[in-house]
Amino acid sequence: MKLARPFIRLPLSFDASMLAQEAAQLEPAAWRPHPLGLKGNSAVALISRGGGDNDEFGGRMAATPNLARCPYHRQVMAGFGEVLARSRLMKLGPGCEVQYHVDFNYHWYTRTRIHIPITTNPAVMFYCGDEKVHMQSGECWIFDNWRRHNVINAGAQERIHLVIDLAGSSRFWQMVRRSVQTGPAGYGTDDKQVEFVPFEPGRRAEIQTENYNITPVMAPGEIDALVDGLVREFEDHPRNDPDLVERYKCTLHDFASDWRATWHRYGMGKQGLPRYRRLIDRVKSELHPDRRALLISANDIGVNPVIMQRILRAALAPDVYDQFLGSEQKL
Repeated sequence: MKLARPFIRLPLSFDASMLAQEAAQLEPAAWRPHPLGLKGNSAVALISRGGGDNDEFGGRMAATPNLARCPYHRQVMAGFGEVLARSRLMKLGPGCEVQYHVDFNYHWYTRTRIHIPITTNPAVMFYCGDEKVHMQSGECWIFDNWRRHNVINAGAQERIHLVIDLAGSSRFWQMVRRSVQTGPAGYGTDDKQVEFVPFEPGRRAEIQTENYNITPVMAPGEIDALVDGLVREFEDHPRNDPDLVERYKCTLHDFASDWRATWHRYGMGKQGLPRYRRLIDRVKSELHPDRRALLISANDIGVNPVIMQRILRAALAPDVYDQFLGSEQKL
């Protein structure tokens, strides 16, 4: 999600030593290696699809047995009062890094990630855009993951963060705006504004999790918004070929127009699925073979992967058909 600044510190802090104690009692097998095999990167699922050990973004989210073993983690997460998406403990080993990348799939179009450092050291540095910051234990941060970002642990100790994904209600974003407006220049909140959130023994915190984060057929208004936003991003890049820009604009706007026409005829009905698939396949066939033939102005990544993951892969998800329309209409 785009933010006004690369980093924003939120006005909350937590008992990092208590969080560390809970994380330390988790079984070693709970730490799953990074799905891309990145050295020194592992995670424990706290909220996941179906409450299982997986890295999926979509589907019904639920708390995992790992979270049940961590009552303070649960209190911290519930304390935001928000509907939560996939959330994890993330470990970065000493001398390891998360390489530069941009989060551009559909999930990240409307979600931000809260970072709460649990175990860290001064040599852990988070880079985003043209800024860098060391997030100290117990602090609470968000960052702009539409900019290029990476994390380096140059220290001798492992780094563990609690990371919480959410879209955020107006209440959450009002807190973010207050942090930016009233804090010092740069990162928002200063220490005088921070509220400490302690562990409350015996309190059972109720967590709200996402149930409806993808639809069987994306509504045409959302297709329009995704297309319009992406077109602005590659129109603004000064090095993009104007003729190719115009070609991509026509391809994407034609796709949005035909998707709307198909929607008005079939909606989410199963009869329309072959037609929606043909529209998706048409766009794929019209993309330039060089995935970086056009670039995004904000971060210099290729447009093709964004079209594929943010729009085309998210536009049609028949595996959640029953969840939305009932078993009597299943495919």
